[in-house]
Amino acid sequence: MRTLRTLVVDDSAYNRRVIGDLLSEIDGVEVVGKATDGDEALRAVEELSPDFITLDLEMPRMDGFTFLRLLMARKPLPVIVVSGYSAKENVFRALELGAIDFVAKPSRSVTSDLVGIAEQLKEKVEMVRQLTPASLDPTRTSLRSGRTATAMFQLPGARGDEAASRARAKPTPQHVVVVGASTGGPTALLEMFNRFPSSAPAALIVAQHMPERFTRTFAERLDRLGSLTVREATHNALIGTGEGWICPGGQCVEIVRSSDGPVMKVVSPRAEDRYVPSVDRLFETAAKAYGSRVIAVVLTGMGDDGARGAAAVHAAGGMVLAEAPETAVIYGMPGAAVRTGAVERSLPLRALAEHVATLVTKGQT
Repeated sequence: MRTLRTLVVDDSAYNRRVIGDLLSEIDGVEVVGKATDGDEALRAVEELSPDFITLDLEMPRMDGFTFLRLLMARKPLPVIVVSGYSAKENVFRALELGAIDFVAKPSRSVTSDLVGIAEQLKEKVEMVRQLTPASLDPTRTSLRSGRTATAMFQLPGARGDEAASRARAKPTPQHVVVVGASTGGPTALLEMFNRFPSSAPAALIVAQHMPERFTRTFAERLDRLGSLTVREATHNALIGTGEGWICPGGQCVEIVRSSDGPVMKVVSPRAEDRYVPSVDRLFETAAKAYGSRVIAVVLTGMGDDGARGAAAVHAAGGMVLAEAPETAVIYGMPGAAVRTGAVERSLPLRALAEHVATLVTKGQT
C-alpha cells in the first residue's frame, strides 16, 4: 500500500495538532506539513507535493475558497474540507469549487467527537485511494463556474419568500426518478437538478450519503437553482410533480402508496442498513410503489449501496441508469449496479442528466 502524503491547512493550532495526530494514526498516511492559511498552503503544495489536503475554510489572509480556486487552476489535488456545523453553507460552496468531501471540525469539549472524526478521516483516506482521474477535473460539471454557480453561491434567503410562495398542491407525478449518490454526489446532483425540467410530470427523490444537519442546507441550496421545488424529505409528505426531495441525514426514506397518492416515510435505519440514507431502501420501495414508472439513477460513490435496489427496479419493469467511469469521482456504486445486470445504460454525467430529462419530458421509461 502506497503511503499517502498529506498537508493539514487550518489557522487553529489546536485543529492542526488534532487533525494531524488523527491522520498520523492511520496506516499508510504521512503528515508532511501544516499551514496556517491559504497563501502558506500554496507554497507548501509546491515544496512538499502532498497527495491530498485537509482544509479549513475560514482563515486570515487567504481563505479556503480562494485557495481552492487557485489550487484547482494550478495543480488539482484531492481536498477534504474540515468544517463546523455552523458553516454548513460553506461546505457546499467548497464542494462546488472542487473539494472532494468534508468532515466535521473537532470540538475542544466533546471527546466522543474525536472518535467519530477519526473514523470519518479513515473513510476519506480510503476514498482518496480510490479516486478516478475525473475527480480532479475542474470541468467535470458545468456548475463549477458561470451563471448557475454564481446563483448557487447566494446566501440562504437571497430569493426572499419566493420559495415559500410556491404552490404546494401539485398533481401526482406520472414517474418518479430516484437517485443514489455518495462521494462526489453533491456536485453531480447539481448537474442532475439543473437539467431536470420542472414542467415534466415527474418528481426527483435523492438518497445522498451525508451526515444529519447538512442535508437540509443542501436541499435549500438545490432549491435556489429555481427549476424544482426542493426540500428535505418529511414523514408522510405527498410526492408532487415538479418536486425534488433529499433524504434527511441519519434517516432513510421509503415510498409507499396511500389513498391520496404516493407518500414518503422517513424511518430510522435498520441494523442491516450499512449505508444511511439507504439507496437500496429508496429504490426497493419505489419499485413496489411505482413499478415500471420508476427511473433509478446510480451516481458516483464508494461501496455498493443501490445495487440491490437497482435489481429490484429492473425486476419491476423500471429503468436503471448509472454514471459512467469517465466522470464518476469513485466508480464503486455505479460499478456495483452495473455488475447486477440491471443497468440499461451507463453515461457520462452531463449526458446522463440530459437523458433523464428527455425521458421524463416524453413520459417514457
